Amino acid sequence: MSHCRWNLLPPVPDKHLLIHSSFPPLIIQLLYNRGLREPSQLQSFLAGDESLSGSPLLLPDVHQAVARIYQALLSNENIAIYGDYDTDGITATALLVQGLSALGGKAIPYIPHRLTEGYGLKKAALESLYRQGVSLVITVDCGITSLPEVKKARRMGLDVIITDHHTPLSEIPPAIAIVNPKLPSSTYPFSELTGAGVAFKLLQALFQSVGQEEYLSKLMDLVALGTIADISPLLGENRYLVKEGLKLINATPRLGIKEIITQAGLNIGSLDAKSISWVIAPRLNAAGRLEHAMTSYKLLMTDSPQEAHRLARWLEEKNTERQKLTLTTLAKAREQVLAQGISPLLVASDNDYFIGIAGLVASRLSEEFYRPAIVIKSGEKVCSGSCRSIPEFNIIAALNQCRHLLSQFGGHSQAAGFTLSTKNLARLQESLLQLATTQLAGVDLRPRLDIDAEVTLPNLGGDTFQITQQLAPFGRGNPLPTFLSRRVEVIACRTMGNSGEHLRLKLKQGDTRWDGVGFRLGNYLAEVASPLDIVYNLEIDRWGGEERLRLNILDFAPTNQTV
Repeated sequence: MSHCRWNLLPPVPDKHLLIHSSFPPLIIQLLYNRGLREPSQLQSFLAGDESLSGSPLLLPDVHQAVARIYQALLSNENIAIYGDYDTDGITATALLVQGLSALGGKAIPYIPHRLTEGYGLKKAALESLYRQGVSLVITVDCGITSLPEVKKARRMGLDVIITDHHTPLSEIPPAIAIVNPKLPSSTYPFSELTGAGVAFKLLQALFQSVGQEEYLSKLMDLVALGTIADISPLLGENRYLVKEGLKLINATPRLGIKEIITQAGLNIGSLDAKSISWVIAPRLNAAGRLEHAMTSYKLLMTDSPQEAHRLARWLEEKNTERQKLTLTTLAKAREQVLAQGISPLLVASDNDYFIGIAGLVASRLSEEFYRPAIVIKSGEKVCSGSCRSIPEFNIIAALNQCRHLLSQFGGHSQAAGFTLSTKNLARLQESLLQLATTQLAGVDLRPRLDIDAEVTLPNLGGDTFQITQQLAPFGRGNPLPTFLSRRVEVIACRTMGNSGEHLRLKLKQGDTRWDGVGFRLGNYLAEVASPLDIVYNLEIDRWGGEERLRLNILDFAPTNQTV
């Protein structure tokens, strides 16, 4: 039996192939699977150019925001950019500080400490900024749910502009302006911008009005980093922003990013979305997970080669520390979950858990068991939790139903966080488990693998890989093309990795031989038989200075046993 639900997407109708006969049939199929059916949609997607970009003036409250920022620039006011400690928040903070400084503004960054302050606007931080002579605070990647904090700022005489991309609650804060494409009143054509994306659009509105829009091309790398790291859909405008940003990172990366690339052993010129999400973003995130995210911010902003080298070295060490901590915490959380028996909602809690990596551990649990997972650092009086979910269960909606038990919460359908009084923890677990049990009743709790096309291995040669690369950059909403091949002969198979967690295979079909790897499939070695049905992506293996195509096997089942 397969380990996932295989969903072979329907073939393109013949009439559709005729309409788009100027494109290779495989491209038509892949774009059809991604919901792109009109000729104009196909062309703009493949071009990935500025035609995908919306006018910043369509964003809610952007006119009020620009007017207030102009006033601050003209009066030489102190402006604080209040960010978040993940890569999206850090890049969004850097974007606004760099952009406003280029216009002569006095912009200072403020990123809260994850461990001592927590997420979002904090009254103590706002008071401190006010005492330092700040008269305008612009939030990035946070603020949309900070009702009492914005009210407090108003009473102090501190103006707040919120730029955010998270889902608003029914009541929105009384800020000077709220620039968020997810506001119900928004007419902006694309709602999936990240914190960095929204910050960039605000700058675009500012720079357009003074006729200096060409400056913005220097900031595209930051937008791409934030968008990829936040796992936002790489469709629509995000596709354009990421494509442009990757060009800049591969051509002339800023000093800090160049140092991360060098120390991580990547090659400038061949960086893609995967390099950002698996290598660069985890290092930028490591600072905020274990200590203070300002180190990552400084790395993005520095123009000193010595400082860039020193900060990147520090981040490299912190990332290694973070990896070790994640593995030890995961082992403990996994034991807890198994001891409780696998229920529709997984919860692991301990007063030793480190909140900075709770989300990573929840993510790994959710991935392994295909259930929503919550990892909680419990304390005597207060508990903090990180949640990761599956598409069939909206975790932020579930938390919203339990909001009377929570001190604070935020996030989106697949990832969220909360704090609450310890005395409410048992009731919260009970309520969330009840919701999950009801909503997931009758659901086949295995991940769904959408398969783009069924092909034979001999048909994969030639220019298939080059054709599929026209769809890059890949990510959420535009996944790597996924193929199914049936009745593939297994010539050899063994485990690889330090603890045998991965599989390495040699495969044959017809006269064609392929190498394949199955990451995190080592536990299923005993199920490998010949022939196999396999689901996989095509990828380039860059090992020992050579480049070879191989199959990245996502799942397999002995032929005739697929379910």
